[in-house]
Amino acid sequence: MEKLNQETADMMTERFGKDCVIALATVENGVPFVRYVNAYYEQGAFYIITYGLSNKMRQIAENPVVAVSGEWFTAHGKGIPLGYFYNEENGKIAQKLKTVFAAWIDNGHNDFTDRNTCILCVRLTDGVLFSHGKRYDIDFVDVLPENQNCIAAEHFIK
Repeated sequence: MEKLNQETADMMTERFGKDCVIALATVENGVPFVRYVNAYYEQGAFYIITYGLSNKMRQIAENPVVAVSGEWFTAHGKGIPLGYFYNEENGKIAQKLKTVFAAWIDNGHNDFTDRNTCILCVRLTDGVLFSHGKRYDIDFVDVLPENQNCIAAEHFIK
């Protein structure tokens, strides 16, 4: 397994550095649950707008180990709830998500007056990416220093 390098980072950004749909898997009592979510990828993490009281968030609170899959990519990661969408510390990523998800973010599906409308960060740990007949086994662990979570990583967000 190789560390995320410039070639694989560029492939990830090209594929997922926009509004994309991925499958997000969680586990509860040994049973897997999978659902499609809109997501945005940057610097080793996917960002998702969701509802804090949803089953996925309850399952992540009990077991933060998750899996994602989409467009010839599968990975494991850690689900990190970032809290209310408009929390001050979410300012940079919230603005980016408003831009990336502009086509649907204000269609009535999200209630931004509800403090349970939150951002989920899926910090990737390892993944497999296929491109042009080649397999890339990627180690995402050191994309951000181990002691940083998605919030502390805001300076990486362009």
